[in-house]
Amino acid sequence: MKKIIVVAVAQDGVIGRTTGEMPWHSKEEFQHFRNTTLGFPIIMGRKTFESLDKPLKGRLNIVLTRNKDFASGFDDVKIFNTLNEAYNFCENLNYEKVFIIGGSFIFNEAINTVDEMIISVMNFEAEGDVYFPEFNKDEWRIISNEKRSEFEIFHYVRN
Repeated sequence: MKKIIVVAVAQDGVIGRTTGEMPWHSKEEFQHFRNTTLGFPIIMGRKTFESLDKPLKGRLNIVLTRNKDFASGFDDVKIFNTLNEAYNFCENLNYEKVFIIGGSFIFNEAINTVDEMIISVMNFEAEGDVYFPEFNKDEWRIISNEKRSEFEIFHYVRN
């Protein structure tokens, strides 16, 4: 099973705000995200899930939280306390891919375990206080990149 980070990052590394808000709205990038993740499990932290208001359709929504009493309020959302538990659950269901969609705490934990990263680099800097973790570019190679009007998509695989 391929483990893949999918994220949109401003040129200054910002991915969000601690309030859970996205610092920008890009319909084109949301469409790319939807097309990339549709039909596959998405793993996210509790804050990211709460910022969505409801599960994303067409995907198995998995929430990671240390809070053993957390309840999503949705029957079809799976909750785990560790990333490995979420990975094992997806492997047992024979998924070909699983996407890690944030936030920063989850990205920091997952970046050493993923096989690929699909990073949309936005054409601007953004006001925010949540950043994508720095990573050693020597450990990765870009297998494709695609320019869009508001961003450029870089698809990395681990060396």
